[in-house]
Amino acid sequence: MCISFRRITAIRSTVARKDGKTIGAGRDCLVGTRTTWLLGTAVAALAVYAALWIGYGAGWVWLADLDAAGLAGPYRYGAAHPGWVTGWDVFCTVFGSFAFRLLVLVLIVVAAIRRRGSGRIALFLVLTVELSALTTEFAKFLADRPRPATALVHAMGTSFPSGHALGVLVAVLALLAVVAPTLSPRARSWWVAAGVLLVVAIGVGRVVLNVHHPSDVVAGWALGYAWFVAVFLLYPPYPVVRAADETPVAPGTAR
Repeated sequence: MCISFRRITAIRSTVARKDGKTIGAGRDCLVGTRTTWLLGTAVAALAVYAALWIGYGAGWVWLADLDAAGLAGPYRYGAAHPGWVTGWDVFCTVFGSFAFRLLVLVLIVVAAIRRRGSGRIALFLVLTVELSALTTEFAKFLADRPRPATALVHAMGTSFPSGHALGVLVAVLALLAVVAPTLSPRARSWWVAAGVLLVVAIGVGRVVLNVHHPSDVVAGWALGYAWFVAVFLLYPPYPVVRAADETPVAPGTAR
């Protein structure tokens, strides 16, 4: 990522003044949608996660059939083409959740030592990306779902939810939340498209390798999105500024 933290932290100072009221440039952030919309989608994501968890625990036949069908084709092809399996395994390792957490850890260290103004960004990345690993492990512990018996490569831990799906989604969203305000609309679209493609590809890869049921991957995306939204609303990467309608941040501060 070639965007410097000097430019990222400069976002804080890129505000306009109109009649003495501050108008935040953070409006242009990719994830700067209305709080109600974010909350609504996060609740929907949690509902999806809960339904998949309950479905696995209750042994819903239709869900088990979908999972089995999603694994059968990739297993047959992968068993006959070991090179195909190796390629997907390498891809999921290089662009997996651990690799992203390592990358973000480097960015956190750089943000913490380069400029004081980067401290908020560093903490935001810690809360979203690094702590998502604990969320994943706790969710896996609660569900305790075995991995598919047809796994084509070795994978540690339990199956539900997919740690790769959750971790990569959270990392992509967090990084986009940090860098989006520094990008032009065209560049932002390309970054979003690349992020979506990577998230989907990692999810598909885990099913291709038969180390996760399809429902594990969807559950990982759902829980990861809800986790990101919760952190973003409670502690966004840039401080909250006055709204565009010039409403004061706190009552009694109007001139």
